[in-house]
Amino acid sequence: MKSLAIGIDLGTTNSLIAVWQDGKSKLIPNSLGQIMTPSAVSLDEDGSLLVGAAAAARRVTHPQRTAVAFKRFMGSEHRFELGDGHSYTPTELSSFVLASLKQDAESFLGQEINDVVISVPAYFNDEQRKHTAFAAELAGLNVVRLINEPTAAALAYGLHENSDRLSLVFDLGGGTFDVTLLEYVGPVIEVRSSAGDNFLGGEDFTRAIADACLDSWGLKASEVDSASMALLLAKAEQLKCRPVRERGKLCWAWQGKEFEWFTPEALARAWQPLLDRLRQPVERALRDSRINPRELDNVVMVGGSTRLWEAQQLVSQLFGKMPLRHLDPDTVVAQGASVQAACRLRDEAVQEIIMTDVCPYTLGIAISSEVNGESINGLMSPIIERNTTIPASREQHYYTTTDDQTSVNVLVFQGERPRVRDNVFIGDITVPVPPAPAGAECIAVRFSYNVDGLLEVDVTVQSTGEKIERLIDRSPNGLSETQKQASRERLKAVKIHPRDEMPNRTLRARLESAYAQTLGREREEVMHWLNQFDAVLAGQDGHEIRRVRERLESALAESIQFS
Repeated sequence: MKSLAIGIDLGTTNSLIAVWQDGKSKLIPNSLGQIMTPSAVSLDEDGSLLVGAAAAARRVTHPQRTAVAFKRFMGSEHRFELGDGHSYTPTELSSFVLASLKQDAESFLGQEINDVVISVPAYFNDEQRKHTAFAAELAGLNVVRLINEPTAAALAYGLHENSDRLSLVFDLGGGTFDVTLLEYVGPVIEVRSSAGDNFLGGEDFTRAIADACLDSWGLKASEVDSASMALLLAKAEQLKCRPVRERGKLCWAWQGKEFEWFTPEALARAWQPLLDRLRQPVERALRDSRINPRELDNVVMVGGSTRLWEAQQLVSQLFGKMPLRHLDPDTVVAQGASVQAACRLRDEAVQEIIMTDVCPYTLGIAISSEVNGESINGLMSPIIERNTTIPASREQHYYTTTDDQTSVNVLVFQGERPRVRDNVFIGDITVPVPPAPAGAECIAVRFSYNVDGLLEVDVTVQSTGEKIERLIDRSPNGLSETQKQASRERLKAVKIHPRDEMPNRTLRARLESAYAQTLGREREEVMHWLNQFDAVLAGQDGHEIRRVRERLESALAESIQFS
């Protein structure tokens, strides 16, 4: 059977899957007929897991049994508690979303899929990338390429077809923010620089509204129960997503009291710190690439959060030009990932593209230095600086610091802070040296970094010529083969709701969410719909269930905007 070119956008808020067919990228719908699957997982009362829209709807009604925005914690040891003693890592939760996308794609395409291209934030470090690949493995997928999200967007826009042009991709998603400068020379897409913030996205704009509300009402988040807080966040999300002219009061009830919040000025104050944070990576990427904003040919806005009018205004002010937004910012990354998959399979409808990348973080070692006669330990000495085009090889020379020193311990770190304690430790090498006075012995430390994220460290003792080599595969913490196998075994026992039941389960979860968010006559109407649907489900007549479900979905969409 012919291999398919499959691209996946594993997002913080929503995930998508696309296939390259008949010379173009096609987005694949899920079991609900929607192209976006919420990156949400919830534990049902019967012990089974809900993935996607049904789980997202339970964020309001069952916040302590629902996990969202777990992509932000990819590569960490954070665990999400879903109740009944069940807890999962961000990698495992991501694997559930990927497995759901895989099942939807196989149902739509009528054949099994295996090899995929998955997009990741440009500012993801190697540990986060390896966790993403392992999440795919747990889902039964083989990652043939991890592509940076801004690069995928550029492929979807076809910017590579315009040679000798400079483009900046402004990628603001639900949980991460990336800025990437790309130059196109012939068939080569060269990443000139990349910067970002892995904890800045649409979720933060929502949270800022909720925090501003609590502050204006004289409340603290710690005082509010999880269900009420989830409802406040849901209402903050609704306010955020409204067009500027339609923004109005946010109304919230708590402990028998009614609260209201909103003025345009208050919203501007709440969001200003976040807008200021958006500027910093942009300025850093331009500075690192030594490019003047006026030199840019295109500015591309990617990610659902770029729908915010305030983000669009910021970009227009920064660059003095209107950004490209003619493709759907929610779907463009998945489409670009499928273009890359087609390139890999040498599809004749896609021209040959060569992509270069950069090292997103500085790599260096810990050293001691003397300042005003005082020795300072634990300083960061960069060897390969951030935004160096890879593959790259760099060498620096260092000297012993004490008399009769018999060994040197080379500690390798990743990060941008001047002291290594504030950076990420990724490995070490101990090298024997002949005893000599302090400063008499020199060692050469060479870093060689390749496109697969492997760092080779060579240390040569100058007086003897002895050389020690170490390949540092920065595998994620907690991902030894033993622990990988334990995760595989544990996930085998997980029960996932059947795909064909998801439309019914999703509607019921949405009705429960709508009931939690309404009052008075509106709430009574939702309760009537819920009872109606429960009754038809009990009858087990598939045709009647489908008819009532479609009618209630239509009614819910018309009368409850935020369901």
